[in-house]
Amino acid sequence: MPKATLYRMDLPNYTCGYGTAALQLLQSHGFEIDEHVLRTRHETDVFKDKHHVTTTPLVFIDGVKIGGFTELRKHLKGQKKPSKRFWKR
Repeated sequence: MPKATLYRMDLPNYTCGYGTAALQLLQSHGFEIDEHVLRTRHETDVFKDKHHVTTTPLVFIDGVKIGGFTELRKHLKGQKKPSKRFWKR
């Protein structure tokens, strides 16, 4: 089973929609997820500085930095196997 590490922001007054979407996308693709929820603005800012990013979420797959939700979606789409069709239309 592939493993993913997800860092996402969930503050008391704001939940990052892209972080939630990234979590759901990883779940739908069968990843084992190590989720790290950033719960304060300070914690989020320290995380962004450490990883040299300006936004969250941040996803790693098997230790390789993928990026945010958009990069994750592109990465998973590129990994998708072509569908098996019996005939062409």
